[in-house]
Amino acid sequence: MKKKLFQFWKPLVSVMFWGSSFVATKVALVELNPLTIIILRLILAIFLLIAVALFTKRDFKTTWKNHGGIFFLAVIAVFHLWIQITGLNETTAANTGWIIGVTPVFIAILGIIFFRERMKFINVSGMFIAFFGLLLLISKGDLMSVGLISHRGDFLVLASTVTWSFYSTMNKKISISYSPLMTILYLFIMMTIVIAPFTINSESVNAIVHLSLNGWIAVLFLGVFCSGVAYVLWAQSLKEFDASKVGAFLYIEPFFTVIGAWFVLKEKISLLTLFSGIIITIGVVLVNKKYVNVAKP
Repeated sequence: MKKKLFQFWKPLVSVMFWGSSFVATKVALVELNPLTIIILRLILAIFLLIAVALFTKRDFKTTWKNHGGIFFLAVIAVFHLWIQITGLNETTAANTGWIIGVTPVFIAILGIIFFRERMKFINVSGMFIAFFGLLLLISKGDLMSVGLISHRGDFLVLASTVTWSFYSTMNKKISISYSPLMTILYLFIMMTIVIAPFTINSESVNAIVHLSLNGWIAVLFLGVFCSGVAYVLWAQSLKEFDASKVGAFLYIEPFFTVIGAWFVLKEKISLLTLFSGIIITIGVVLVNKKYVNVAKP
């Protein structure tokens, strides 16, 4: 039994890094703006992925017909990260972790729209349960107090779940012949090209030059471990095990966020926050009763 559990260390480590990424981003936001964090994270990940590709002797041959689709996905991904990190700057890391957890609900909705997928009663029930948990979380128990302005950060993070759902849906429709590793590498390169004109300026350069040790630790963690190591391990896991078994690990990602937010950021985690998060998780599990989404927000 222990041996079987140990075999799943790769997806477990991946979701641990991804869950902790919101905590590290919160630390980096003290000194850097969202766009600067994104480009630093991408550049560090690119170097790591190139090293992995060279070490594993991957083919760097490009097929230009693939790059139109990758560029389209890159634009969506940059916008997704920008609104997510901007929202995170105005809410807690714990809230962000739970809100991101509803992404599979929106993916299921877009699946109905674009792929005419059908949902059973239990899946629809799961949607309502997840959204109820979400409202409970954002409103802190007072459902009548929810407002777009007063809860701007939470709603921006929620909007990022929609953009990632759209990214995941479009990714299914776009035909790309590269391996997962090379696709991620070229995607990150394209994202860097897209974001660079809006990021490379004197303000960003000055912030990077004067970045503290804590800031560099946060950025290195985001780039090397969250965008690099985690994606490589996740891709390997999908090759070694059934997608449903690997995807199930995404359910525990918010718990790593909550633990990290409490331990590193000293955020107060109320019983209502935990209760709301558990309701969201139950709802998402029911939505995915027929299938398990393995895309990463």
